[in-house]
Amino acid sequence: MSRSVLYMSMSLDGYIAGPNDTPDNPGGDGFMRLHEWYGENFHPEGPAGEVVDEESSYGAIVAGRRTVEQVDHWGGERNGVRIFVVSHRPPGPSVANYPLVTYVTDIVSAMAQAKAEAGERNVLVHGAYTAQRALEASVLDELQIHLIPVLFGGGRRLFDVLPSRVELEIVRVVDTPQATHIRYRVRS
Repeated sequence: MSRSVLYMSMSLDGYIAGPNDTPDNPGGDGFMRLHEWYGENFHPEGPAGEVVDEESSYGAIVAGRRTVEQVDHWGGERNGVRIFVVSHRPPGPSVANYPLVTYVTDIVSAMAQAKAEAGERNVLVHGAYTAQRALEASVLDELQIHLIPVLFGGGRRLFDVLPSRVELEIVRVVDTPQATHIRYRVRS
């Protein structure tokens, strides 16, 4: 059965983007510090590499509009899987060139379609707003947080606003010098 899993790198003080996160400066100032743990080829060695291999075996993606627009919808595909974009506005004209990109107006429908598309593989979830809405709607199954040993002191937080407390269960911890990779299951 497919699970929806949020994969995010985050500073110790809860930021997923640095200050000045704008369309002209995606991720904000210092953003790449959150992704240095991947290494030069975006595939680290050892235990962190195993986390990346697991993360890369997804069967569909659910992401918010802000996230996909900052990366031009990953050129219309990412690892050949369908991308479901949660947005209340219709897509821009360039999306017509991306047959694997589907805009959906609500998170519950987006997640259901993504899980059906993914089959036995997981659904990769990206974006703070999308994660918050998925938790609120009880359609996010797990969180894989790559906790980076840095304090940003400002920027965009992952869980700035939640409607209520969410209980999590730690499933796995992989500790490396560059990051602590913590996998959580959302308790229902």
